[in-house]
Amino acid sequence: MPHAAGPDAVLAFWFEEISPKQWWDKSDDFDRLVATRFGALHQAATRGELHAWRSSADGRLAEVIVLDQFSRNIHRDSPLAFASDGMALVLAQEAVAEGADQALAPARRAFLYLPYMHSESALIHALAMDLYSQPGLEGNLDFERRHKAIIDRFGRYPHRNAVLGRASTAEEIEFLKTPGSSF
Repeated sequence: MPHAAGPDAVLAFWFEEISPKQWWDKSDDFDRLVATRFGALHQAATRGELHAWRSSADGRLAEVIVLDQFSRNIHRDSPLAFASDGMALVLAQEAVAEGADQALAPARRAFLYLPYMHSESALIHALAMDLYSQPGLEGNLDFERRHKAIIDRFGRYPHRNAVLGRASTAEEIEFLKTPGSSF
């Protein structure tokens, strides 16, 4: 079943309509905007209904943004914020395996690779280091290094513990007191 908002609408919103600052800032207003405009589309994506989008690199990227980024906005401070991470990672891995990532400009490719950065797997972060080491992605490589260091140290992101109902270790509690410990 086609959806009113297609991949072009997702990419226009993400890369043209909003500012890069909005990608990373926590804002209830922005979260509501994403939920209102793309909530139904997000639900369709979580059911695997956007599979037709995978016929193009832009469509693959749009589906990953819906599952990886929009999940964090629509379900902020809820375990559901991370519930689609595995699906987004598999889609990103398929895109990389098929070379679809290379059809994207580096600024867009960085978002295709974000599910690797969001993973709590050391193996996946080793792959992410290679992906973010490509020319044009140097600005994202430092962020991947910082994320990888947390995974290498703790095997997970401690800042997710509370929302996911995981008990924090004493070392994680101390770490969370340091500036920049959360992303």
